[in-house]
Amino acid sequence: MRAVTPEPETLTSLVSQLVDDGRSFITAEIDLAKARATDKIGRYRSAAIFFGVAAVLGLSALIALLVGLIFALAPLTGPFAATLIVVGVVLIVAGVLAMVGKSRLSGGQS
Repeated sequence: MRAVTPEPETLTSLVSQLVDDGRSFITAEIDLAKARATDKIGRYRSAAIFFGVAAVLGLSALIALLVGLIFALAPLTGPFAATLIVVGVVLIVAGVLAMVGKSRLSGGQS
């Protein structure tokens, strides 16, 4: 039996293989980046849904607490005065929190 020796490849065929391999590599990298982005989007989307539901439930609980506070104060001051007291206190707290937030944005206390 005679040994078969492979024919030496030409420079042109080697460059062509290099270009094809480069294209394959770039395509694979793009596919990997797409897969990673899709995975992150899915995780962020589900986290955003959970945060949204938590915010709605938390706000509902806060509203129920404030209504309960109005009902608790109503026998002492009357319904209208109880509502004004609770709304006034909530507005004062909201104003203080807004000023603290504004001062932190403008470079005040941290």
